Amino acid sequence: MIRTGIAGASGFTGAELLRLASAHPKLSVDLVGAAGHAGSRVAEVYPSLAAAFRDLVFRELAPRDLVGLDLVFLALPHGASETFARELAGKVGALVDLSADFRLRDPGTYQEWYGREHGCPELIGSFAYGLPELFRDDLQGADLVACPGCYPTAAALALAPFVRAGVLGTGGVLVDAASGVSGAGSGLARSTQFAVVDGDFKAYGLLEHRHTPEMEQAIGAEVLFTPHLAPMTRGILATCYGRPVIDIDTDGALALLAEAYEAEPFVVVGAEPPSTKATLGSNCAQLTARVDTRTGWLVSICAIDNLMKGASGQAMQCANLALGLPETTGLPLVGVYP
Repeated sequence: MIRTGIAGASGFTGAELLRLASAHPKLSVDLVGAAGHAGSRVAEVYPSLAAAFRDLVFRELAPRDLVGLDLVFLALPHGASETFARELAGKVGALVDLSADFRLRDPGTYQEWYGREHGCPELIGSFAYGLPELFRDDLQGADLVACPGCYPTAAALALAPFVRAGVLGTGGVLVDAASGVSGAGSGLARSTQFAVVDGDFKAYGLLEHRHTPEMEQAIGAEVLFTPHLAPMTRGILATCYGRPVIDIDTDGALALLAEAYEAEPFVVVGAEPPSTKATLGSNCAQLTARVDTRTGWLVSICAIDNLMKGASGQAMQCANLALGLPETTGLPLVGVYP
């Protein structure tokens, strides 16, 4: 069995990693860290996990506690993964980081958008970017993986094939995306309370959302990004726009997406507009595209579950690739409906 540890396991992404690990035939969860819940059983904090983890206890973990494990997930806040990465690089089989600490290639860009100097810039170039459908070659056998953000995952899946094929240039593209409240994490905040979110739909982070440079890096084009908070628990719907620089119609756009993702088990391309509920609990992304001959705009839409393909499911997909396992091992292809 693959001995596995999860640092930051009491948050939503950590709990989702535990759920996936419980169904993974090759993983055994040996250590789970959560400073705020140290000493509590996993089953007490998340009763949904009780049948699989009756006796597993959260503990306060230091990096040295994880040395020697085959696989370590870092489900830590931004800025907290740097210390773990510095001390664990080369000392565990594979390290998969779900924070933003090692996604951006340029430390200066990180400082500009995250408001702090990067604490471990020497390791940035050693991390593979964890979006398998676009960067699989970098992930196979990788020992350090930086998983993408949820918004960049949806936007890049929708737009990168068109940029790579020369349909869209590297000039401005638009990403208009909405996320469920779980994307804000499990911490208490007024902005994510039920009474505040229910019945509301709100744009936020105008012109300055931290995922913008990551989108530009993954897509290969300049991005204007507007995120929204939707009154739902899970899911992201990204509606993305660009002006084609070559002639293409809707049939051609759909054919291009279908060809780009033909061999991808976790991507579904169809003519119908995708919905977030269709992806609930699955590691799949659902996409469609249109070309409006009247205005000349291309529209590409992607739906994902932000905690699955946008976070923990993708992290497990990357771990499978890094460890030489079949990519789909332990990951659900179908969603939960209704």
